[in-house]
Amino acid sequence: QVQLVASGGGSVQAGGSLGLSCAASGSIFNFRTMSWYRLAAGQQLELVAAITIDNKTNYAGSVKGRFTISRDNAKNTVYLQMSSLKPEDTAVYYCSAEYFSGVSIWGQQTQVTVSS
Repeated sequence: QVQLVASGGGSVQAGGSLGLSCAASGSIFNFRTMSWYRLAAGQQLELVAAITIDNKTNYAGSVKGRFTISRDNAKNTVYLQMSSLKPEDTAVYYCSAEYFSGVSIWGQQTQVTVSS
């Protein structure tokens, strides 16, 4: 089974930028959609951004215009570029991939902390 490895989290001041990577151990053409989710303390899991196999993207309203999801098929990697970060973006971020069958797999968490 393909595994997802997330990386790139860290700490940044408000207004700063961070980039996350989600590398798959196999071809990302196996997946209909690849997504980034986040879980903030005391909050529910939130879909942050998603990208389909044909490069259609979808963003949570709270990040639209600040975050960009992209994919590099040759590297089997999906990226989340985050800019103009706000303290409310602080969360544990997860990448996820959905097979065409509807089954999803998850990568490990990566922490993003934005200080004011």
